[in-house]
Amino acid sequence: MSNKKAALYIRVSTVMQADRDSLPLQRSDLANYAKLVLNVDDYEIFEDAGFSAKNTDRPKYQEMMTRVRNREFSHILVWKIDRISRNLIDFCEMYEEIKKYDTAFISKNEQFDTSSAMGEAMLKIILVFAELERKLTGERVLSVMIDRASKGLWNGGFAPFGYESKEDDPFPSIHAEESILVRYIFDLYEELESSVAVARNLHESGHRTRNGNIWGCEAVYRILRNPFYIGTYRYNYRKGSDIPRRKKEAGEWIVVEDNHPGIVEKEQFDRVQAIMEANHKGGSQAHRKSSGKHIFSSMLFCDICGGRYKPTKGPKRKDGLDSSRYSCSGYSSGNACSGTIGDIIIIPFVFGYLANYFKLADRITTGTKNKTIEKTLLKGDIFSFVTGIDDNTIEDIRYHLINDPLAENNDAIKFEEAQSKTVIHKLPDAFDGEIKKYQTAISRLEELYLFSSESMSQSEFIIKKSQLQEKVDELRNNKELVNEEENTDVASDQSDFIVGTVIFRKMMEEYGTSCDYEDLMRKIGKDALKNVFPNLISKIYIRNNVPVKIVFKNGLIHNFIWEPGKRKVKSRIEVFLKTHTDDINSLFQSNGSITHRDLREMGDLNKSQAAQIIRALVNRNVIEQAPELGKGCYKLVSENIFDRHGNA
Repeated sequence: MSNKKAALYIRVSTVMQADRDSLPLQRSDLANYAKLVLNVDDYEIFEDAGFSAKNTDRPKYQEMMTRVRNREFSHILVWKIDRISRNLIDFCEMYEEIKKYDTAFISKNEQFDTSSAMGEAMLKIILVFAELERKLTGERVLSVMIDRASKGLWNGGFAPFGYESKEDDPFPSIHAEESILVRYIFDLYEELESSVAVARNLHESGHRTRNGNIWGCEAVYRILRNPFYIGTYRYNYRKGSDIPRRKKEAGEWIVVEDNHPGIVEKEQFDRVQAIMEANHKGGSQAHRKSSGKHIFSSMLFCDICGGRYKPTKGPKRKDGLDSSRYSCSGYSSGNACSGTIGDIIIIPFVFGYLANYFKLADRITTGTKNKTIEKTLLKGDIFSFVTGIDDNTIEDIRYHLINDPLAENNDAIKFEEAQSKTVIHKLPDAFDGEIKKYQTAISRLEELYLFSSESMSQSEFIIKKSQLQEKVDELRNNKELVNEEENTDVASDQSDFIVGTVIFRKMMEEYGTSCDYEDLMRKIGKDALKNVFPNLISKIYIRNNVPVKIVFKNGLIHNFIWEPGKRKVKSRIEVFLKTHTDDINSLFQSNGSITHRDLREMGDLNKSQAAQIIRALVNRNVIEQAPELGKGCYKLVSENIFDRHGNA
């Protein structure tokens, strides 16, 4: 800006005001001050007559600020500071903005000039007190709100789904239509035991949320977890205003039982909580880290007795790789349980299934057939014993990947994945600025309502605050999807799954999707797998020494059909083994080992096909590496001859 130009801002609360701070007096004093003190002859006057100082929503003030942003003024000159605003926070925010445009602020009566060092110092003192005022105001408001909540009084905000707020009612009342759907959600969850399955059922039945959106598993989860539906009013449950975490100390919560009419019975609510806890891997942070050196500690369960599998160190392998074995806690007691399973089976199975799942997430469309979904998920020799996948599981997967806002092929996740260059511990957050903006608006509203002499009515306050709080809640929900939060509610599980998704996809890109146990251990390593699997999976159920159900952290439950002797198709391995059993046995008897080259020559196979058969036999614990017999040699486990099904 080459020439100095001043903006003279003048305001009075009433048009007919005629005391010392009337418009003519302000206009005359400021014009003279600009000429004689600031040596600024070029100025423009902005007058707001009849406007209060309770906020900055004034036409001439807004026009002046717009032109300041265009760098038209070197100074803003006012008669007194309160001509700008009586709200110190508003004033400080205004000053922070005009500093960006090299505009000085001068108050004639207070001799406040930020173009000088003393004026700048005075401003910093004012800013300190403004921050103090903001914090004290927040404490006073919180105290008032907590006191009201402890008496069972409603503090505003949108009522939970199933309830409605009416202007004359001090507390939300039951919404006739929505409450029917709430009861249906609880009944349906007791039947299906899956929030994803409930969400899919609501979608297929044509039900929509209050805002007309598709039901997602998180919305269902929040309803099922909310004690508001049994008449319990819970307040101050979340910590702070920036991150909606649960407060660490339960003593800080305000919980008022039997405060209002409930929609569901307490007994049903307790049953639902028990089911959800059973589907959850546990609440302690210890479960986030696989204990010891066992990848699947605390993750494997018996599908017969429900007992947890106990990890032990597996037999020593000649290739030098450590492995674990897991045994059902009821097996040793004589119960007809699932026995044991080892890393050599479960690791390739889980890794291969996850790889297939994320490949499906990238390819699935509304036209993808169920047969194609099943075939994609079960692609690979490691799944040759799986007859199929439960029909309901396939429908859940289809719904989740296509319709659910938390789906893995969501653009937000693809963005985070693209931005991730290293193993992610906490994803970038893009919501803080917007959240802070609306929280500032709420703080101003509360300050105005509680402490201003020119306040609004209670109904106006509640409505306006509810509208702002709804936007904050929406932004918080979006933020939870891309942040790894240290809590145990569904947002944490969803965040874990998103983080695990990014990490696992990077593994796929860097190491490929080979399910060979030795390849996985040597390329990726046990520690890396131990860190990523618990982010994606809550529980794995075992029956007859094979996985029959996987409970994922995103809410999906995948059920596998396993019927020995009833496989839908014979794999290439089975066909090869049936054709060449005698030849392979002869090689073992004569040489004591077998190599890739032997298989290629025997069955006219290429290198890849021979390697797949070797890996499959290793995964089935039929053969193992024998470096003492030569490079690339494999020998039978326990020196037994295998049968036509590839078993030792």
